Amino acid sequence: MILVFDIGKTNKKCFVFDADYRIVFEKSAQLPETTDEDGDPCEDVNLLTKWVLDSFREIMENRQFSISAVNCTTYGASFVCIGGDGRPVLPLYNYLKPFPEKLRSQFFDTYGGEEKISLETASPVLGSLNSGLQLYRLKHHKPDDFQKVKYALHLPQYVASLVSGQYFSDITSIGCHTMLWDFQKNDYHDWVKKEGVSEKLAPVIPSNAAVEHPKSEIRNPKLKTGVGLHDSSAALIPYLACFHEPFALISTGTWNISLNPYNNRPLTAEELAQDCLCYLTFQGKPVKASRLFAGYEHEQEVKRIAAQFGVAEDFYQKTSFGTVNPAGKAYLDMMRQLIEEQAVSTKLVLHGTSVRRIFIDGGFSKNEIFMALLAQAFPEMEIFASEVAQATALGAALAIHRHWNQKPLPQNLIYLKKY
Repeated sequence: MILVFDIGKTNKKCFVFDADYRIVFEKSAQLPETTDEDGDPCEDVNLLTKWVLDSFREIMENRQFSISAVNCTTYGASFVCIGGDGRPVLPLYNYLKPFPEKLRSQFFDTYGGEEKISLETASPVLGSLNSGLQLYRLKHHKPDDFQKVKYALHLPQYVASLVSGQYFSDITSIGCHTMLWDFQKNDYHDWVKKEGVSEKLAPVIPSNAAVEHPKSEIRNPKLKTGVGLHDSSAALIPYLACFHEPFALISTGTWNISLNPYNNRPLTAEELAQDCLCYLTFQGKPVKASRLFAGYEHEQEVKRIAAQFGVAEDFYQKTSFGTVNPAGKAYLDMMRQLIEEQAVSTKLVLHGTSVRRIFIDGGFSKNEIFMALLAQAFPEMEIFASEVAQATALGAALAIHRHWNQKPLPQNLIYLKKY
């Protein structure tokens, strides 16, 4: 069996999968945020640490389970800065934290301009969402704090370290719009070395690697721990395992991320300007991706419409194309606008490739209006709502399959509904 931690911005979950990749245990929690020293909201890293460790101990001590491996997947663009004892020495800064304009200008003036750096690192200019710039800010605005840092671990690798006691970096986290990785050189960008940031980054280990647990007090001292994965890359793994004809995936949630593993052409300046970027798969291969803040936008608009028309916020779940009530009509108008934006975003990664199938997973795959409108927007494509039992967590389990599971990969991991 494998234990997987799946840490989202809102929901923190853990799952136990058996050797047939059936979920035999799950639990979740929503943890209150805290604020950093500037009063900006951020993840409470101490609360998260306690929840992970308590959950780990609870499951390892449960004699119903025989856990032989652990892996984790979390949201990206977030660093946990630890000291020599492995404990956080700074807040887990929010990737939406405003980035100082003066410092942004200083960075790009020093290293060749926005377009040059963006093309080399396959990262649009996103402020704190470029997690490498979080470390640049720390070095220049809080040099004393920067000196305290033994390692800056992306969140998946921090969560993995809580179990393994070992510190690594992983290419799926480094490669997700961080501005750290030079996609042309396949190495850290020159600025990372010149600024001394590379000294704060743990050694890179393959994303499908696993290390043995050094602590003997647990029941299974041979426990294998994965290095952790960025959630968007993890969500792609079940599809790469199950389908061999070209496809694109729209992974929906707070962000709708369109991923095309069959498009590894270098990004253009025009694509970057439209929030297109490259991710790296767990095998280190570039995947062209585009992002839309659609889940967040949907949530805000649903609240606005519900307040305007005095209806419950779940009204949209009962809305259909024949709806004549004002709230329903407002929702349909909003969704048509959202799908227009989604089509533009997704076409960025489809252009010039042989992909004829699009899979949609996550929350919007269960939204009949979203799916029907998307099928209309792509009449030349086969559009499928895919049902995968916790695709992101499943991907993290599949990534280290060879370290814990002697069975071949099952073929029935994904269920599809065509629109």
